[in-house]
Amino acid sequence: MGEAKVHIKVGEFEFSGEGDQEWVAKQLDKILAKADELISLTPPPASEEAKSEHHKPMGSDAGIAKKTLPAFLSEKGATKNQIKKFLATAIWLEAKGKARLSTGEISKAIKDANQSKLSNPSECLKQNISKGYCEKDGKEFFVTAEGKASL
Repeated sequence: MGEAKVHIKVGEFEFSGEGDQEWVAKQLDKILAKADELISLTPPPASEEAKSEHHKPMGSDAGIAKKTLPAFLSEKGATKNQIKKFLATAIWLEAKGKARLSTGEISKAIKDANQSKLSNPSECLKQNISKGYCEKDGKEFFVTAEGKASL
């Protein structure tokens, strides 16, 4: 018999087989016989909305926007830790309606509010991205829902 290929996905379970046609047919029969069991063992695939929820910017927030930056930083305990200060400042700027931010805008907002400057804003952004608190978008970034919830 000739070579055969099969690829099947049941829920989150995937099987690919390649080989003798008889062998592939037997493997496929085994999987199909267990399909109901496989479906019950694997979680349903996450919806596109759930998958992308993390990647949505947090949006404006009037409650945060009406506060001064020094008051917001103090309220969130973000005056000493630079990574947290960077995140809190980004949240404050987004709450004021800024959809995308740059590290320069974070530094300027901190300077304009007479707060001690960040020694390395780019590293602060990198750390917040690695935690899932910020998401890059080209040369700019936004704060994720997880980022806002972390404060």
